Amino acid sequence: MRETAYNIAKQSGSSFFYAFNLLPSPKREALNAIYSFCRLSDDIVDDWSNSNNAKAERLLKWKVEFAEALNGKSSNEYLNFVVKYILQYNIPVRYFFELLDGMQMDLHKRRYETFDELLEYCYKAASTVGLMCIEVFGYQSPSARDYAINLGYAMQLTNIIRDAYKDAEMDRIYIPLEDINEFNVSENDFKNKTFDDRIKNLLAKQALRAKKFFELAELSLDFYDRKNMFAGEAMRKIYFRLLQKIEEYDYNVLNSNVKVTFFEKISIALKTWLKSVLIY
Repeated sequence: MRETAYNIAKQSGSSFFYAFNLLPSPKREALNAIYSFCRLSDDIVDDWSNSNNAKAERLLKWKVEFAEALNGKSSNEYLNFVVKYILQYNIPVRYFFELLDGMQMDLHKRRYETFDELLEYCYKAASTVGLMCIEVFGYQSPSARDYAINLGYAMQLTNIIRDAYKDAEMDRIYIPLEDINEFNVSENDFKNKTFDDRIKNLLAKQALRAKKFFELAELSLDFYDRKNMFAGEAMRKIYFRLLQKIEEYDYNVLNSNVKVTFFEKISIALKTWLKSVLIY
């Protein structure tokens, strides 16, 4: 099971893998287990070979099996493996169920009228993962939870900007409709792969929001928690670099492959780790 969780994390190509890799083995294994649970849950929703009803049924079954594992009544070896780490690090199980609620939102809610509505989704889809992770990292100040929540908002908003056209192809519009209307943009502009100043300004507004949450996350992190949180800080810096690249491409995420390279991710993770060792 340990190898399975590691392979899921590695094969995903996620920035999480690079951030976690410098942690001590027990914490790294726990975080790989948590991340693989999140990845497998997301894969249920993103399986386009199935209908929404079929995916909803699979997600419900997954949730029931997870609850059984928490109660020590599951024959699912993988979920029992995940639960072992939940118990070891005393991770509140509500974060896992909130994450699954976020996955369920992706099946039934494809538009967000307001930014407040979108933030609810961002919390469930991303902030919950950060809240799970900080329990493994370890922290002293309750403000670490604000750090995790704000960083989740920032990272999810960055993903939404980067994937605006790809999501539209799947009939998912995450950018609030109130903003789309403000800039006189239509959903079809994304579906038809249009890019102009209207869309540039629309995406720039979302980027300003993401920057605010990156800043709030940094301000929320207590000095004495920084050493333990170096993996979270590596994630923050990798995703902030992604947002900078989007800006460098003038928000044209349609015709450019905007990403942080493998070497950039490794460099950021190593520098963040060295700083945590030498300074904090």
